[in-house]
Amino acid sequence: MSKIVNPSLVAKIMKERGFNTKKRFGQNFLIDQNIVNRIVNSAELEKDDWVIEIGPGLGALTTLMSEVAQCVVAMEIDTHLVSILEELIDQPNINIVEGDALAIDWEKCLTGHGWKDEPLKLVANLPYYLTTPLIMKALESDLPFKSVVVMVQKEVAERILAKPNSKDFGVLSLAVQYYSEPSLVANVPRTVFIPSPAVDSAVIKLKPISPLVDAPRKELFEVIRASFQQRRKTIRNALKPLIKSWGISSEQIDDALARAKIESNVRGECLALEDYGVLTKELMRGV
Repeated sequence: MSKIVNPSLVAKIMKERGFNTKKRFGQNFLIDQNIVNRIVNSAELEKDDWVIEIGPGLGALTTLMSEVAQCVVAMEIDTHLVSILEELIDQPNINIVEGDALAIDWEKCLTGHGWKDEPLKLVANLPYYLTTPLIMKALESDLPFKSVVVMVQKEVAERILAKPNSKDFGVLSLAVQYYSEPSLVANVPRTVFIPSPAVDSAVIKLKPISPLVDAPRKELFEVIRASFQQRRKTIRNALKPLIKSWGISSEQIDDALARAKIESNVRGECLALEDYGVLTKELMRGV
């Protein structure tokens, strides 16, 4: 299994077991040991760690992580791939769980395999069609993740890492940065996968943190979403839907912007998370 990223071996395994990758599951298998090592090293695994992996493929990350971590719980939706993994992998600290990672109750799954609040990390080459909901499920869960290290589309990584006043900055940037400190681990070319995807990729690391703003989360993200609904609008005009949904007036929006020291003619992409926190609290004074 140490050479599971070898292209010839990957092709051989797939041919012998009659396995074809499925686009609907976003299956692209890594065939570069250096990238696999980089992902695992960036997770900084320790012997007490438990790891959730989503979409283990043929087990390249899974087996390497199992050499260090206490336990790896690998979630795989493809029944055929599950049977191959169960045949290839015999390490006692690897648990293959069949099912949709979005639908699985992660805490129940972990405790069912013996997890007792040990240090927890998420490490995965995520299926790209579910990248955002899976990242947000991890960040919004009550599970005590120490870190999240995931392979995503390069475009998504750029949006997650974006800062105010950039074209990539938006709701996803603010949502991830509300819950974590994101950083870039590595850019990954499309050529290191079988089959080769249509886009390049990137590995990012998210370090969960306590929110940096104290505005109520629900209302904060209502303001954020409104601000980016039509991103070319000024912040004053973008917030007008709140007049109906929150029962406030245009004058109250103007007053809130003034108290928050935000120019009414700037666009939502110019405001940092802290600005949105202040603005939300000021807007709520009129509710």
